[in-house]
Amino acid sequence: MKVYFLGTGTSQGIPIIGSTHPVCLSSNTKDKRLRVSIMISWPNNTFVVDCGPDFRQQMLASNCDRVDGILFTHEHADHTAGLDDIRPFNFRQGEIPVYAHSRVIDNLHQRFGYIFETVNKYPGAPSVKTIEVVNNQPFAVGDKIAIPINVMHGDLQVFGYRIDDFAYLTDVKTIDAEETNKLMGLDVLVVNALREEPHSTHFNLEEALDFIALVKPKKAYLTHISHLLGFHDAVQKQLPPNVFLAFDNLEITL
Repeated sequence: MKVYFLGTGTSQGIPIIGSTHPVCLSSNTKDKRLRVSIMISWPNNTFVVDCGPDFRQQMLASNCDRVDGILFTHEHADHTAGLDDIRPFNFRQGEIPVYAHSRVIDNLHQRFGYIFETVNKYPGAPSVKTIEVVNNQPFAVGDKIAIPINVMHGDLQVFGYRIDDFAYLTDVKTIDAEETNKLMGLDVLVVNALREEPHSTHFNLEEALDFIALVKPKKAYLTHISHLLGFHDAVQKQLPPNVFLAFDNLEITL
């Protein structure tokens, strides 16, 4: 199984429009981050987790020509705003399954009503099949099983996902012991680390490292990164040996 980091930035991306912060002015490609998303693939299967406003650009950069489904973590725009750009996949494949909490499905209906129109639907509109994700109910993604991981993004419920010995969590601030237990025995954990300073709805770096130490994956990758975390290369030098700062277009193989 391969994991491709389509984007590793926070909701504004890096660089931020109009910012003169040194990280936003960096010439290092690892400091340039699109909105957070990953692509998971194995033979005859390709799934994307989240579909943000940079989705088209990410699909072009990754040379992706097929998407078998989209797993949504939650409804915020940096995770869902690119849904219209699935149309090229629709034209080749037909309907695309999307997996999400019922609340997120309702939100998509409100924001992308034309996608779900049943009468006089515009012929070029995207076409999706919605599949509700329910906590403690694993579900099939191709020939593998995804386990939903229930976490809190401040006061908002968010799903992470475990497939085999890989797990992806983004926009996490708190997670209870029952859900943490679902993450034991991982080869790779991906988790958000926004910045060094505490934040009301996201792990900061210290919280992310403490969580990694609790779960004890063989390797961990940090994502959903703000410019305030610092320069990629400088931050990486300060991390434990098994923890890596993810960057856009990084691909790992499990």
